Amino acid sequence: MGHLGVLLFLLGGLGALADICEIPQVDSKLVERLGQRLLPWMDWLSLEHLNPSIYVGLRLSSLQAGAREAFYLHILKLSYQHSLLGLTFNDDNSDYQDKPSMGQLALYLLALRANCELVEGRKGDRLVSQLKRFLEDEKKAIGHNNKGQPHTSYYQYGLGILALCVHQKRLHDSVVGKLLYAVEHEQHLHQGHLSVDTVAMAGLAFTCLEHSNLNPNRKHQITRAIENIREKILKAQTPEGYFGNVYSTPLALQLLMKSSMPGVELGTACLKARAALLASVQDGAFQNALMISQLLPVLNGKSYVDLISPDCEAPRVMLEPVVETPSPPQEVIRVVLKVPSVSPPYINSISVPAGSSLEDVLKKAQKLGGFMYGTQNTLSGPFLTSVMGKEAGEREFWQLLRAPDTPLLQGIAEYTPKDGETIELRLATW
Repeated sequence: MGHLGVLLFLLGGLGALADICEIPQVDSKLVERLGQRLLPWMDWLSLEHLNPSIYVGLRLSSLQAGAREAFYLHILKLSYQHSLLGLTFNDDNSDYQDKPSMGQLALYLLALRANCELVEGRKGDRLVSQLKRFLEDEKKAIGHNNKGQPHTSYYQYGLGILALCVHQKRLHDSVVGKLLYAVEHEQHLHQGHLSVDTVAMAGLAFTCLEHSNLNPNRKHQITRAIENIREKILKAQTPEGYFGNVYSTPLALQLLMKSSMPGVELGTACLKARAALLASVQDGAFQNALMISQLLPVLNGKSYVDLISPDCEAPRVMLEPVVETPSPPQEVIRVVLKVPSVSPPYINSISVPAGSSLEDVLKKAQKLGGFMYGTQNTLSGPFLTSVMGKEAGEREFWQLLRAPDTPLLQGIAEYTPKDGETIELRLATW
């Protein structure tokens, strides 16, 4: 019996055939080790590196970072209020590039709610108005006939609706309607495949709207959309147990948890997903702060929808920083880097210490000469935007693949190539 099979066997008898998705408690030491990986990220306090999802994840988890956590929220407030409310650190107020995106602003509002704060007063109203403007702009980009696409993504669109909902801020039915249409007509596809994290985020937004009854005229459509999304997610479960892939599974479980689908073996599906996630955690798959922040609430039986009425008095275990021990000298490995999407095509063998990230490989290649790349900081880490001077255009992106043709699920900062691997950077469309 394989590792996943053993975990499933041990989880047997916990209502596996029930039609309710419940996540049994997991080993507290495993959860603590996962939470400790967030602590170094809390030392990055510039606006481009601040990540409100870290705070949200901790507040919905069984863990806390004490004074460090409170200070992180304080810096979030200073940075976001200065940049969004026109109180920039530069007198000329020209640094527009540093203003948070729609997704960042939405996560900041979730962070405030995770601290049991409701946005109100003049400053709060301006934050809400800014997020509503973002959503209106996206609605216009989609168009009255729904043939267009949002400037960002339907994921961020759903996140924006969720953030306003947990603060009890009503949106026009037409804004909600765009997301309803996208779910019904599968405009959340990426390269022809279901984007599980996108529909899961839409489902969380709709679940909040259903609980809060903020759009009563859309009530029946919202209920049908939630049922539709749950069915899509269950159909997307892989033989290993993931919903879509390992990194979309936490958001999917946030939606499915405590859902009831009579006649569907929802409990079996959730236990299988839980077992697959725990195996992945033990294998070190979760290194990215955003992904960890989405997983920690699941392991505590919580979801973003719980921010409608957050429990700020719930006991949480204090996280202790990990004491770093000197690592022994590492062997050198060779990674072949290929870029066929440029002329002439680039290929080179790069030597790096074992355990280096793909970003380390790219840095070494650039240092050696004949190769260059550009990135943009996002909440998921550095995102590859250009290679060899070639920028990804509209509806294009630089895809990361392990030869011969396996797309990487992790970003350049998280993926660790093995000795002899060939990594291809390919300009793709979506």
